[in-house]
This record gives sequence, C-alpha cells and structure tokens, in this order.
Amino acid sequence: MYSSKIAGIGHYVPKNTYTNNDLSRFMETSDEWIQERTGIKERRFADRYNETTTTMGIEAAKIAIERAGITKNDIDFIIFATLSPDYYFPGCGVLLQREMQMKEIGALDIRNQCSGFVYALSVADQFIKTGIYKNILVVGSEKHSFAMDFETRSRNVSVIFGDGAGAAVLQRATKARQGILSTHLHSDGADAEILAMHYPGAHANKWLKDKPAFPDQELGGLFFSKELLESDAALPYMDGPAVFKKAVVKFPEVINEALAANNYTAKDIDLLVPHQANLRISQYVQQLLGLSDDKVFNNIQKYGNTTAASVPIALSEAWEAGKVKDGDLVCLAAFGSGFTWASALIRW
Repeated sequence: MYSSKIAGIGHYVPKNTYTNNDLSRFMETSDEWIQERTGIKERRFADRYNETTTTMGIEAAKIAIERAGITKNDIDFIIFATLSPDYYFPGCGVLLQREMQMKEIGALDIRNQCSGFVYALSVADQFIKTGIYKNILVVGSEKHSFAMDFETRSRNVSVIFGDGAGAAVLQRATKARQGILSTHLHSDGADAEILAMHYPGAHANKWLKDKPAFPDQELGGLFFSKELLESDAALPYMDGPAVFKKAVVKFPEVINEALAANNYTAKDIDLLVPHQANLRISQYVQQLLGLSDDKVFNNIQKYGNTTAASVPIALSEAWEAGKVKDGDLVCLAAFGSGFTWASALIRW
C-alpha cells in the first residue's frame, strides 16, 4: 500500500464582488444582520453567462496541475465535487475532461454538497494507495448564484452562499508518514429534508407528506410542471438553527476522530481548515478544541459559503499565505446537507 499527498493546490474565485450592502438592494437585509449571524462581509458571484461550475473548476485545476509540476496529460483520473452542476446530467467531470482536452480518462462526480471535497479526497486517496492511478485531479466547484432567490423570503439562505472553485492534484507520497494519514466519512439522513432542494426531483413527495404532489396526472409531470415552476417550491430550503446545532456537535467529533486514529491531540494541529459554513460554527469549534487564531483558517468573510469548493479554496489560500508548510499537521473538516460530515488529517 502506498500513501498519497497533495502535490498541487489551486483556486479560482470570480471577480464580481457583492457586499452585504449590495444585497440590501434586492431584499430586506443589512450588513449588521448578515455579519451577526454568519460572519460574512462579501461573496463572489460568477459571470451570469460566461462562467459555469465547470469553467471555474478548470481555472482552479490549471493552477493545481502547474503547482504539482505535471501537465494535463499526466492526469489519469478526475473526481469532481459539486451540488450545482452545469447540467442535471451528465456531470461536470466529463465537461472538464473535454474542455481541458485531456485523454479519455475516467471522471467521477461526487454529490455530497458541503462535504463533497473531503469525500472526493478520500476516494482519490484510496485509488492512489492501491496503485490504480498516479495523478488524480480532485475539484470542488460551485455556482450558487444561478439558483439563489434574491428576495426577502429567501434571505436566510441566499445571503450565505457564494461562487468559486478549488482543486488539488493527488500523487503517491515519497516520504514515510507524509501526505494523507487518514480520512473519516459519516452520514445521517434522519433530517435530510431540513437542508435540501426538494424540487425538481423524482420523489413524488414520498418524503414530503405535508406537501401536495403536482400535477395530478397518470404519467410524467412530477419532475417539471407548470405548477412547480410558478410556485416557490423549487427554492433551496434550510432550517438554519437546526443545522447549526448538528454541525457544532459533528465538526469537533470528526476532527477528534481523525486525531485519535493517528495518536494526536488538538494541540498537535498546525492548521485546521474547516468548511466555511458559518464563522460562528468555526469559532465555536476553535474554542472547543482550544486552538489559537493562527491555527484556524477562515475566509468565509470574503467568499461566503462555497460548499464543495470552500475547503480547497481555503486550503489553497492558506498555502499561498505560507500558513501550510512542509511537515505541518493539517486537518480538513466539513459538515453539510444530508447530513454528511468528514475529516482528513494530512502531514504536509
């Protein structure tokens, strides 16, 4: 069995910056209201017509590949994590392969929302460990702005999210105890509906007993219908307080799981890179683990929650800022819709 390392990391964020005050032009909100609840000051939104989840992922991938010291022709597998794909199907992985003019390599799409990148990293780690592939491109990218409802009725959700992409190249590690030491993946679907986009979908309200199925007809019409499009049913839904309560339990739990599996404690962490869900969650976890400010990297203030992209964007920024150095013990952790949560412990 081999071990894997992150040989190159990169990120891309759109140029369009929207502050909290900018959003107040579209809905009843304020900078104070948003910062108090989330810690967010601004976020980036992709160009409406010229940027997609795939194109942003490509820009991040180019940087990661260059920093890994290889070319696109050396990539032998793609794993693409997103909840906002260009198409309902096929996934973004094949679009990236096409647009980057790569060889006819495999492409796997991960649908684990905020935990998507850490899940994707875990899958890539297994492929490297077993010697199946040598250079795996792992991408997390999101274009939330295309689907957000920028009206007061949806402000609890729409003020939180932003667009962007991050990518990493995984290779075989050359030093003992270098690279990904372990990954830890969990899920609990008991409360899946409290953070979800219920429509469109094929469930026909199997799980939503309090909502009428529409339209009432013998065949078809359950995925898209005139009634669905004219209602607000297809908007993302989140019970923020309930998600917060679950996250502040599972975040530290899965971090400690990774540390214990490798005989470390929180004191050994050089840098914690949490999924940028909410600054209040990160601050709570930091306090619980007894970590100083310089050992936790947060950038939600600038970018909002970019779900599957948030961990690689933050990791890339931290590396660029010199906060991730050779030999450092780095912990990645994420929690999101599903619920799913995950962690990865890395000796850089």
